[in-house]
Amino acid sequence: MTVCIRPLPAFDDNYIWLLSAGAASAAVVVDPGDAAPVLRALTEESLTLHAILVTHHHADHTGGIAALKERFPGVRVIGPRSARIPTVQEAQLDGDTVEVLGLRFQVLTVPGHTLDHIAYYLPAGDACPNGALFCGDTLFSGGCGRMFEGNPDMMLSSLDKLQQLPGQTLVYCAHEYTQANLRFAATVEPGNPDLSVRIREVQTLRNSGKPSLPSNVELERRTNPFLRCHIGVVAQSVAQHTGQSIADRVTTFAGLRAWKDHF
Repeated sequence: MTVCIRPLPAFDDNYIWLLSAGAASAAVVVDPGDAAPVLRALTEESLTLHAILVTHHHADHTGGIAALKERFPGVRVIGPRSARIPTVQEAQLDGDTVEVLGLRFQVLTVPGHTLDHIAYYLPAGDACPNGALFCGDTLFSGGCGRMFEGNPDMMLSSLDKLQQLPGQTLVYCAHEYTQANLRFAATVEPGNPDLSVRIREVQTLRNSGKPSLPSNVELERRTNPFLRCHIGVVAQSVAQHTGQSIADRVTTFAGLRAWKDHF
């Protein structure tokens, strides 16, 4: 059995991820902010929705749950333990395991963007040879989420947890932000050859109307400035931009995130 993972575009730049496996008619979606594209895809592919995985409480990730539950009353709604997502029936904590479609996902708490944020990690195996990470708005392709509720130390710790996963792990984040993120990355680290190659590859994909996702953990380690706060040139760029001395990785990250917020 091999899992099929496909993006369902929603709103201006969201991706709702649709998972199906083999010849089975069951499906799972991740972060359905809008029910319409999900219902359309399920109908086109003759699939029945068995579970919804939620990463955090923001409306563009949860707004479609009620309509999907109405259409599929028996659907499992799985997500973080959060009073702000009352539709969640199976609340998850760090280290929990979620089994859907015969797949066993590990739950990782990754606060920073929001305090209730979690991610779902599927280790490499027959169903998914590279492994897969559904990380919502914590780790982006070439970037990371804004800190609406957390602080720099918290967010950096969450990103550290994700970048310690095996390098081949495919990264399925929830937004098509790659080009904008890489433009910022090139400003921070203009001499990074891996980044130059990636910018060209992503441009080709987007010019063809294709998603820039998934990425993978190793590519993020090499090209995502928010995972490179330990690199001297990144710290130097932040110091030059802010005009302040950089004491450590957390200070570098804080300056980098504030810079990106106004880029």
